[in-house]
Amino acid sequence: MSYVVDFDTVSTVGLESSPVAEALAGLRANEARYFRNKYSHVFTVEPAADAAETVDWVHRILAEERGLVIASKPLEATAFQVENIRMAYVFYESGLSINVMYTVDEGGKRAVGFKLSDGMEVPEELGAFKFARQKSKLAGTIRGTYFVIKNPY
Repeated sequence: MSYVVDFDTVSTVGLESSPVAEALAGLRANEARYFRNKYSHVFTVEPAADAAETVDWVHRILAEERGLVIASKPLEATAFQVENIRMAYVFYESGLSINVMYTVDEGGKRAVGFKLSDGMEVPEELGAFKFARQKSKLAGTIRGTYFVIKNPY
């Protein structure tokens, strides 16, 4: 069942099994607010099991581009397009959020972003990355990093 993320009233719906559920819910709400304000897009997620195609696409990019396999269980995912940008998000039980920004125009920007919820440790598989910090009213301190996608997907 899909869930429209409300950034006015942050809820842990769908994220209850995460040890950092409140912070992960804030991170998810932070993304929802961004897309509503910038693109008037309603950020809707569904259980990862119902979004297997999206989760598989994100995992394929991680594996092929960097040899990364995420150890944590995916809880929710979403995929949508705003303007000429295809977006995909996967939210993990550990508190990790991964997004893929994939401009559909040839030569456009394409990247994978990682965001860590407040209170979670850096996952071992992402230990080689350097994370920048960002403050958020909804999510506390978000640590984030990214890499550029080199191949077509």
